Amino acid sequence: MKMPAINIEDLSEKDKLKMEVEQLRKEVKLERQLIIDKEINPFVDKWEEEGQFPAHKVFKTLGQAGFFGVDKPTEYGGMGLDFSYNIALAQELGSIRCGGIPMAIGVQAVMATPALTRFGSDELKKQFLVPTIAGDFVACLGISEAGAGSDVANIKTTAVRKGDEYVINGGKMWTTSGCQADWMCLLANTSEGPRHQNKSLICLPMNLPGIHVAKKIDKLGMRSSDTAQIFFEDVRVPSKNLIGEEGKGFTYQMLQFQEERLWGAATVLTPLETIIQETIDYTRQRKVFDQSVLHNQAVHFRLAELATEVELLRSLLYRTVALYVEGNDVTKFASMTKLKAGRLAREVTDSCLQFWGGMGFTSEVLVSRFYRDLRLMSIGGGTDETMLSIICKYMETLPSKRQ
Repeated sequence: MKMPAINIEDLSEKDKLKMEVEQLRKEVKLERQLIIDKEINPFVDKWEEEGQFPAHKVFKTLGQAGFFGVDKPTEYGGMGLDFSYNIALAQELGSIRCGGIPMAIGVQAVMATPALTRFGSDELKKQFLVPTIAGDFVACLGISEAGAGSDVANIKTTAVRKGDEYVINGGKMWTTSGCQADWMCLLANTSEGPRHQNKSLICLPMNLPGIHVAKKIDKLGMRSSDTAQIFFEDVRVPSKNLIGEEGKGFTYQMLQFQEERLWGAATVLTPLETIIQETIDYTRQRKVFDQSVLHNQAVHFRLAELATEVELLRSLLYRTVALYVEGNDVTKFASMTKLKAGRLAREVTDSCLQFWGGMGFTSEVLVSRFYRDLRLMSIGGGTDETMLSIICKYMETLPSKRQ
């Protein structure tokens, strides 16, 4: 039965607005996909071999297309949309045929800039946020250290107030885009107080004397994204570069962790779907003992299980994002989402690689790249074990230190 055509004039203003928004969303998605297909994917193999993509060139293109300002205020060049639109973008980025570039985009969009957006002064936003949204600046996040990964409170880098400046000493590790960054959102100890109350976030220009990019780290995966080890030696930065209040840095960082973890989970959905589909296509045409590999029940049943798990992850992500946009505390659900995303990324890539046989162990197929790249999902932004501890805390099953 043919459905009757919709008469636009019969719709309410609210429904008309919904249709306009949906049409705009489709147009923006198409534009962004064209950028990925034209400006990124043709060069991914080259950038993977070189161990770095040209961040300033790529980010300028992405900035002009609005990749970095989806949920940022319009007065600073953003679109002023809610965080759910950022998640939609993150899923689109999953069509990039590597993990390193979406990760670097995530640092720029949802890791280095949320605290500055929420708590930074107008002057700081104009100096750092505006050019970052536009793609003129490359940003990095200075949180992790050699002895403080998931345990953020254990960082040792200091920023000592002297007059109108902070003097910074210490170092940061595993800094995404650190070799190319124009500025860093730096977490440092600004007092001797309790470790959850003595930290501050500072906008740190990366061209200041005393900043040393020690090396570009050679990694198992995410090879097209440069990752730096950085040292600070008596680096002087104006005290006005402080984001928000002194001593609130740990709290600000914990707030943005929820967005980071949801973004990370969203970026794995499309790659996992792609890997499953490419594995279906390959095993359908690959013959073993005169029949296709896909014909084996163990193979097509396993792929069905994995596809089901991906959809369950999607549902958990969407529920958590909806709660977050409504203003709820989603720490538990965000931790569950990230935990599941990391576990599933390992499960899907490992199972699918097995079905590719010897080809899966080469660098010629996408499944082997994502096998390496997506392994980081269980480590970066808080390990699986950290997520489990957070979940247990909310379930009130985590043993107290007194026990």
